[in-house]
Amino acid sequence: MSAISPQGCDASVLVASTGNNKAEKDHPDNLSLAGDGFDTVIKAKAAVDAVPLCRNKVSCADILAMATRDVIALVGLFCSSITFF
Repeated sequence: MSAISPQGCDASVLVASTGNNKAEKDHPDNLSLAGDGFDTVIKAKAAVDAVPLCRNKVSCADILAMATRDVIALVGLFCSSITFF
């Protein structure tokens, strides 16, 4: 049985740096994250926001949570075998 301690996810690693602010995405610890993963989440967010009734109702963190749920199901690690603390 696996154990997971949720630490939360605000998707702040998706935020881009600006001229005055270096974002978490550009921190040296995160430079190895795949860029196509960022692009996929941004495209999914844009697709949801393209529907007027859904605009600004789903966050990037929501998209990451749903994608994580789906990947876990695809690899066969169902929630019944995971203990949350």
